[in-house]
Amino acid sequence: MLVDSNIIIYAAEPGFDAIRCFVAQNKPVVSVISKVEVLGYHLLQPENKQKLEKLFKILPVLPVSEDIIDKAVTLRQQRKMSLGDSLIAATALIYDLTLVTANVKDFFLIEGLGVLNPLES
Repeated sequence: MLVDSNIIIYAAEPGFDAIRCFVAQNKPVVSVISKVEVLGYHLLQPENKQKLEKLFKILPVLPVSEDIIDKAVTLRQQRKMSLGDSLIAATALIYDLTLVTANVKDFFLIEGLGVLNPLES
């Protein structure tokens, strides 16, 4: 499973114990793009930054490869997608991983991509 940026953010927020349990039980991986999106947020509070940095230390972080870039280019040519979403979706496709996200609508039309919203499970 590849965890999208929004799930990482939820995991650090109070009241999302189920998401933290989900992450702990499933031992997912993350894209380096999610690490940049989450830790690079300009309004990130210091206490949240510490929690998120700890999370990124325990979750494997997948780099962007040439195959991922090529797939992201194809995805962006096929449909209107943000750069981050295209790279995250491409990472899931290249590694044959289910994408875990709260933004299913951003990804559900991508052929071959399994998508799971743990907030609805």
